[in-house]
Amino acid sequence: MVRAMKAIQRLVEVAALSAVALLAAACGPAARNCSDPAMLETDPANCGACGNQCNSDQGCMAGACYDLPCEPGKISKCYNGTKDTQNVGSCKDGSKTCAADKTWGPCVGEVLPGAELCGNNLDDNCSGAVDEDTDLDGDGFTTCQGDCCDSIQCSKPGLVNPGSFEIAGNSVDDDCDGMVDNPQASCDSTLQSNSNLPLDYVRAMDLCKVTTATDKSWGVISAQFTKADGTGLPAAVQRSIRAKFGSTVLPKAGSSLAILSTGAAAGKNDMNPAYAEFDSASSVSAASPFPADFLSANGGKLPNAPGCPEPFGARANDPIMLTLTVRVPSNAKSFSLASNFFSSEFPEYTCSPFNDFFVVLLDSTFNGMPANPADKNLAFYQDAGGGKYPVGVNLAYSANGTGTGLFNQCVNGETGCAEGDTGSITTCQSTTELAGTGFDTPRPGSCDSNSLMGGGTGWLVTRGNVVGGEVIKLRIAIWDTSDSSLDSLVLLDNFQWSVEGSDPGTVVE
Repeated sequence: MVRAMKAIQRLVEVAALSAVALLAAACGPAARNCSDPAMLETDPANCGACGNQCNSDQGCMAGACYDLPCEPGKISKCYNGTKDTQNVGSCKDGSKTCAADKTWGPCVGEVLPGAELCGNNLDDNCSGAVDEDTDLDGDGFTTCQGDCCDSIQCSKPGLVNPGSFEIAGNSVDDDCDGMVDNPQASCDSTLQSNSNLPLDYVRAMDLCKVTTATDKSWGVISAQFTKADGTGLPAAVQRSIRAKFGSTVLPKAGSSLAILSTGAAAGKNDMNPAYAEFDSASSVSAASPFPADFLSANGGKLPNAPGCPEPFGARANDPIMLTLTVRVPSNAKSFSLASNFFSSEFPEYTCSPFNDFFVVLLDSTFNGMPANPADKNLAFYQDAGGGKYPVGVNLAYSANGTGTGLFNQCVNGETGCAEGDTGSITTCQSTTELAGTGFDTPRPGSCDSNSLMGGGTGWLVTRGNVVGGEVIKLRIAIWDTSDSSLDSLVLLDNFQWSVEGSDPGTVVE
């Protein structure tokens, strides 16, 4: 009997030692070591992270829980929310049924955390408190204001609130609208080509959401058309909304794109407004001063491409400017905008004072790095040597033909012949995007026998940095420089927010 008792005691001691050894190797709540990557890869009690325990019917592989084969017909509890909200407040388990192929079906009947609806005497967000109105993550939105992730329900609660934009593919309801990874609804499919509503042109650029000056959610607060100095009205023919430009240039996103022009915003077969030749000396709009802050930041004169003569005159000819006031999403750090610039100044007036201007001027409180331009204009290209080229026909200039590469919808050959300072261009890739626009018409008498009525950049992308939640002003303008002849035009589309910072400026898409 004594010998038997000693044997049992020895077995108990061995079991206890084994349990201690297993506990030391694990990294759960009583863990001694939470830094073993191999353990986190396969431990169901600490799958991928210490304390992340898989369900009893799950295993752990590569740091993620996965369902083990099950017995067909078996019913089990399930819950897809975080562990700290399970069966707390309004949240409750659901049930799942094992199918014939030994895999679990969907979780039916579960209730997951939602936005706290104050005044209903329920714990909607499953935090353990009823009708609490708190801002624990300091993002400026309380639970009663619809913050669905104020503290405990996602990994980065400060970036999830009704002021955020939805980030595709991250499996998070970023904007607390009750849907995960839902794409922004299209808003440009029924717009009239000659609309006189500035907000319609913003919608054509795929910036759909609107808000008010007092609402903390993100969106466009206001939009207006003016001349380059922010006063007066441009001619109606200088703007349009199109399903395409010419025969081949389609929107980068959605169903429409916006067009601003120093002449008629139309291709050969367009109406409302109708096409007019770009090679025209007629003025469509009275001149205005240049944007004062942009001019002042450049020492009282317009900037120009390196090596080219300066523009002359103190007025923007045939100008049109679209000004947007926008509240930035709370989780955004930058934005981008697609543009496509065309000019009938090409090729004769390349590297001349007649460098028609397209500008995207950003007013933002951002003061980090990389810095936004000091003159606020994001519509510029900077080459490897630091040379700064405003977007315009002088992007095509190069004495040796190498150019910037941003002017590529055109015909290679001589440039600048009308000014007597000839150069050449070799970066033209195609004339496909000129088809049906009016810029594809042959131009007789040019210095280059192959010249067309004009050329273009192809699609470019312009980026700028912003501060989440701030109100920015964005001024998008085009005007004739030094004269009112030979029109230029720009297409605008595919406005997007980003959670990453950007390198401000304009590059080939």
